[in-house]
Amino acid sequence: MFKALIVDKDQEGAVSAQIQDISEDQLPEDGDVTVAVDYSTVNYKDGLCITGTGGLVRTFPHVPGIDFAGTVESSDDPRYKPGDKVVLTGWRVGEVWWGGYAQKARVKADWLVPLPEGLSPKRAMAVGTAGFTAMLSVLALEAHGLKPRGAPVLVTGAAGGVGSVATAILAKLGYEVAAVTGRPETSDYLKDLGASQIIPREELAEPSGKPLEKELWSGCIDAVGGSMLAKVLTQICYGGSVAAVGLAGGPKLPTTVIPFLLRGVNLLGIDSVMRPTADRLAAWNRIVTDLPFDKLDAMVVDKKLGDLPDLGPAILKGQIRGRVVVDVNA
Repeated sequence: MFKALIVDKDQEGAVSAQIQDISEDQLPEDGDVTVAVDYSTVNYKDGLCITGTGGLVRTFPHVPGIDFAGTVESSDDPRYKPGDKVVLTGWRVGEVWWGGYAQKARVKADWLVPLPEGLSPKRAMAVGTAGFTAMLSVLALEAHGLKPRGAPVLVTGAAGGVGSVATAILAKLGYEVAAVTGRPETSDYLKDLGASQIIPREELAEPSGKPLEKELWSGCIDAVGGSMLAKVLTQICYGGSVAAVGLAGGPKLPTTVIPFLLRGVNLLGIDSVMRPTADRLAAWNRIVTDLPFDKLDAMVVDKKLGDLPDLGPAILKGQIRGRVVVDVNA
């Protein structure tokens, strides 16, 4: 028997999340690798799954946790053997497939990535989907011409998981970073990560109504979407790009095509869930070299499996700063 966070729904539709003891034969039967989980983390999607909102979890009972890192316990796939250190992000694990909020997980070998050399399981989960997405965003911006010169790079939702890691990576690479936050108390935290400017959220909260504004940003990593993204698009420098990674401000985009037509702006969609293995390996390798681990460690908030029922609602309310690392065995 081992411990897991079980999300369940009663006959009246009420959702509960409790730590329970379960057995290995309750794990998904068609997985081919069983992993002893060391650490997981908390992302916005995890908050939706823990609370049963957003429609991500369709079958109950369910074990959430879209990320985990640990050690292979058994494998039916020749690519992995007992003792191998592995990391998993995405592939709808924790949503439609039982995930990492347990001391054991059984998944498909195709979904795993060998833990990169120089990265511990705990640090891998300090990175997690949020940091992995941030690195994918940096790679996409670089592929579309971003270089560490000229105007600052804007990071929206900068105190969140994606934003925190993106700020640290960009600053290490030599970019001037402008960090957008609606929480003034996070200003010192963001400056410690490398931000040179702090932009209050209200300055970008609503579009001005103009199809183009003054060119301010050489690029942007946007975790907000909605009207903020619409305004940011009007302020991107000629030929610049926005990597869109989230929709905390809503899924609608009230804008025009003018920035794309007159300034050659690129809007780059960043998907981390179904990313091919080659892209995953490239991103994790860049994380090892380009993410300053002292800054990563400063983001970390340590939590236990039993803290998860409260952490789910908290992240949905924007009450979590940086990166939560969950020790599932504590």
